[in-house]
Amino acid sequence: MRRPYLRLAGGGVRAAPARPAKEPRLASSASVSGPSSRGRRLSGMVSGLDLGLLNSSRAGPLRRPIAGAVETGARVFAELEDLDPAAFESPTAEEEAAKCPQSVVRSADEFHGRRGRVVELPCGLTLGSHITVVATPRPAHAEGDPKIAVLREGEQPIMVSQFMMELQGLKTVDGEDPPRILHFNPRLRGDWSGRPVIEQNTCYRMQWGTPLRCEGWKSHSDEETVDGFVKCENWILDADGRSKESTTTWLNRLIGQKKEMNFDWPYPFVEGRLFVLTISAGLEGYHVNVDGRHVTSFPYRPGFVLEDATGLSLSGDLDVQSVFAGSLPTTHPSFAPQSYLDMSTVWQSSPLPNEPVDIFIGILSSGNHFAERMGVRKTWMSAVRNSPNVVARFFVALHGRKEVNVELKKEAEFFGDIVFVPFLDNYDLVVLKTLAICEYGVHVVSARYVMKCDDDTFVRLDSIITEVNKVQSGRSLYIGNINFHHRPLRHGKWAVTYEEWPEEVYPAYANGPGYVISSDIAGAIVSEFRDQKLRLFKMEDVSMGLWVEQFNRTRPVEFVHSTKFCQFGCIDDYFTAHYQSPRLMN
Repeated sequence: MRRPYLRLAGGGVRAAPARPAKEPRLASSASVSGPSSRGRRLSGMVSGLDLGLLNSSRAGPLRRPIAGAVETGARVFAELEDLDPAAFESPTAEEEAAKCPQSVVRSADEFHGRRGRVVELPCGLTLGSHITVVATPRPAHAEGDPKIAVLREGEQPIMVSQFMMELQGLKTVDGEDPPRILHFNPRLRGDWSGRPVIEQNTCYRMQWGTPLRCEGWKSHSDEETVDGFVKCENWILDADGRSKESTTTWLNRLIGQKKEMNFDWPYPFVEGRLFVLTISAGLEGYHVNVDGRHVTSFPYRPGFVLEDATGLSLSGDLDVQSVFAGSLPTTHPSFAPQSYLDMSTVWQSSPLPNEPVDIFIGILSSGNHFAERMGVRKTWMSAVRNSPNVVARFFVALHGRKEVNVELKKEAEFFGDIVFVPFLDNYDLVVLKTLAICEYGVHVVSARYVMKCDDDTFVRLDSIITEVNKVQSGRSLYIGNINFHHRPLRHGKWAVTYEEWPEEVYPAYANGPGYVISSDIAGAIVSEFRDQKLRLFKMEDVSMGLWVEQFNRTRPVEFVHSTKFCQFGCIDDYFTAHYQSPRLMN
């Protein structure tokens, strides 16, 4: 097998490779001449990918789910084309206001009967909103989860008692884990620290932020406060379980504390003892009081606002007696598509050029990601609209909810930058959108390079263009943050079975939030697909690595690895930045 030619980013400037130039085969949507022509039928905005060709053994374990998703998607799409949008007009202000109660109350019986242990806050929170939870921590139990406690032979089980209280963005994304706007996690028997702690954090699209841990020591006097409150209060106990009045130890010197530290109350949660906890929303952050005393304050983090917190989730070792949320907003926030979308002609896409382009950017998106797409249009896609040699389009499948598809249809017809891949969306079938991106880049816009990214990725277009232009003329290119010798996970939420991936190691592959391939690779992928020879895998970035590896057997590929395709946010001189919420985009 031919070994990949590897280059780290930062080489000398080289001429751009000359790719075969051919007249683009424009879809009917591409022939629309300007904003005044919006309102065409959806059939002109559909990917040219023939999904029926996937009904072959090369699809492997995906063959059956693909067939079901394609069949359902075709039916939903046909219904959507003939649907009268007037039948789904946006509700009036009075109707919206009726959905926003000023308070929400759940008793123990009601709480357990509604979506498990989640209380919906229909319109989120606002300044001054507060949530009170009355509950009792359960007694500790032996922990058997190997991710929490690994026991050696002869050791006693580790006893654990903990619970999670989370403000979540239930209305942000359907079919994905909701973002944790506030993760509040008391661990009564402690964790690796060996003493009771409270850990707080945020999580956006499975990417956790930096935790704030309260371990019994009061925040330093020089540390920033939240609305005048310290982030962490005291709760250190002595060996007899009594509150310490004062102490001066080596730890004082270690942490730079010169004065005596006073501790006047214990850890706020006790197994089997009822507590009353209140979370309140201040100007600078969330404040948590237990039994009338301040425990911790958590500053707001970028990317989230109070109206995003549309649900309270309670899980773990906890028996809930009641939940009361008060001072809630009585007007509808901006999670509705009509509030997210700025229907201005400024953000409409330009007609497709009649000549081949340098770069085509395909953006993976879900049907209900209205805010994400609008964030992209208003930021880095502006550079695309101003460049005659770059084209970008969103690739979207059909949603399971009719009202979402109706709004999506309106959005697509107005902005002209959405390409439908007609199957019912499923996370395991994202690879179909990647195939559609390759097909569009090769056969519709005749791009020299094809880039794939996600709708929560910020792209520095000028840096991408500069980097691909460093490649020696004629070389096939695969550029991104490349993983080598990665192994599939066989256990847990993201487990991959041996039927799905029998090998022990993945091929070299670039992380999915942003990578670039040359058009000859994209063309070969489409040809293999049409000949029903293309192997599919549910992880689209690994699939791309597999396809590039196959191409590399007959023609050398230049693998360009760069950490500037950043996975976790922004770094100096980044090419792409992942996990950017719509508000961070702006």
